[in-house]
Amino acid sequence: MLMRMSTLFLRTLREDPADAELPSHRLLVRAGYIRRAAPGIYTWLPLGLRVLGKIEAVVREEMTAAGAQEVHFPALLPREPYEATGRWTEYGQGLFRLKDRRGNDYLLAPTHEEMFTLLVKDLYSSYKDLPLTLFQIQTKYRDEARPRAGLLRGREFIMKDAYSFDIDDAGLERSYQAQRAAYERIFTRLGLEYVIVAATSGAMGGSRSEEFLFPTPSGEDTFVRSPGGYAANVEAARAAVPEPVDATDLPPAEVRDTPDSTSIDSLVQRANELYPRTDRPWTASDTLKNVVLALTHPDGTEELVVVGLPGDRDVDLARLEGALEPTQVTAASDEQIAARPELVKGYIGPAVVGPNAGGEGEERTSLRYLLDPRVVPGTSWITGADEEGKHVFGLVAGRDFTADGTIEAAEVRAGDPAPDGSGPLELARGIEIGHVFALGRKYAEALDLKVLDENGKAVTVTMGSYGIGVSRALAAVAEATCDDLGLSWPMNVAPYHVHLLATGKDPEVFAEAERIGTALSAQGVEVLLDDRPKMSAGVKFADSELLGVPLVLVVGRGLADGKVELRVRATGERRELPVEQAVDVVADNVRAALART
Repeated sequence: MLMRMSTLFLRTLREDPADAELPSHRLLVRAGYIRRAAPGIYTWLPLGLRVLGKIEAVVREEMTAAGAQEVHFPALLPREPYEATGRWTEYGQGLFRLKDRRGNDYLLAPTHEEMFTLLVKDLYSSYKDLPLTLFQIQTKYRDEARPRAGLLRGREFIMKDAYSFDIDDAGLERSYQAQRAAYERIFTRLGLEYVIVAATSGAMGGSRSEEFLFPTPSGEDTFVRSPGGYAANVEAARAAVPEPVDATDLPPAEVRDTPDSTSIDSLVQRANELYPRTDRPWTASDTLKNVVLALTHPDGTEELVVVGLPGDRDVDLARLEGALEPTQVTAASDEQIAARPELVKGYIGPAVVGPNAGGEGEERTSLRYLLDPRVVPGTSWITGADEEGKHVFGLVAGRDFTADGTIEAAEVRAGDPAPDGSGPLELARGIEIGHVFALGRKYAEALDLKVLDENGKAVTVTMGSYGIGVSRALAAVAEATCDDLGLSWPMNVAPYHVHLLATGKDPEVFAEAERIGTALSAQGVEVLLDDRPKMSAGVKFADSELLGVPLVLVVGRGLADGKVELRVRATGERRELPVEQAVDVVADNVRAALART
């Protein structure tokens, strides 16, 4: 059946929406695929819904091929399962919470681990029932603080989430690899370049996770990769840790006057002026910077911590939040620092924080002290002496101070060595389109999901979780294929295969376009016919470029000579066809393109 633009629910826009930052956002709105309903919330219009359905079909086919079975949960869920796993609190302000008329707590689900776990617990009880993988395609909700970029970071979004259930860790590994391979097939079929990177697990939990990123300069995620194959989201990237240093022959640490040296730059300058080295000048990498940070835990409690790192590095709050997720992290305010009199701003050192503070046997009241992994035992530093205008020179890690632990908080730089020795890191940006987690037994233990093994013993099931942002994948495809003129969809996800334009005012042109469109439809080709009688050819061509249907067949002035024009949207290629061959040529082109996907 032909879809006619004269009746299609569509209005294209010539101007970009004011809030649109990325090409995909601008073009999806302008081309009439989506319409903003509220910040981070979009209405799907007929063209957009057709593309979304085709992407969902690819996902469903590959999930089924990987052995997963589809279910569908409600989006409105009770509090109790999320309370049992701790995520009612852990999600913090990112969770949409509401009460019913009786005062019972509910949430709009950001993800469904708890519900899948309880469903399997309700129905399965034996190892013979496993392995099992279930999936759904569902609308999810997260109260994003700064929704942006259209479908790429919204408050309501469509997601495919799958969950595997296995009797042991070996089974989980097989399920994980099967889903990982299915993701590779899905993104290949969608025509999306992807990079698989190590990632943090965050509020999801688990022992291992990987992200599938679509590399693009407009992406909001930064990742690193090396020539030898190391790849990680910058939040999960690890520093290359040097070997400990033998500090046996190093002299004792010495407190020295360093007036007006509250910054690393001023400290380095003062050290070179007052205490020059004979071998080389002091640099920022010789200093130990101690940064006070404010943590807000999911339950609302606040805590100050001090992070020590080489002075030539800055704290990357995104990396720190990734390490501490779901805790929120900000720089401590002047008021918060002033409330701790042992902290002398600009001169903070390890002596007053962590296990170094206080006397032996005294109750611990100091702030937690966490160190960058590069601050290894035996390394010598210039750092604060906890007194105005004074720094300690030659303070040795492990000999003179220790910490409560290490944390990856320092910025990652291009050229840093990969932690596995595979070469220097390069930084790139990307859009997250998929995420796989080895959850382990976190949710099964919290919700008591056990089955009887072959010996009749109750054992806790181990789980995996696998998510694809379906609406986000649509935006990523748009971002990857669009150009200055508009969208340009691959054949297998385009709203229609062919955009048939009847141009001019000659009734014979419209009649022939109708005949061609009907014949193409009979061969299974999806046709969008621009039959608007009073619309100029220029407007029709502009709309065609904006909508991005992969093949454009123009019936116009050339019909008098028995010719029509075939255009390929992605390449701009044009060629004339005899009108009697048009249907077969176009249908063959469509079938060939679909066969490749």
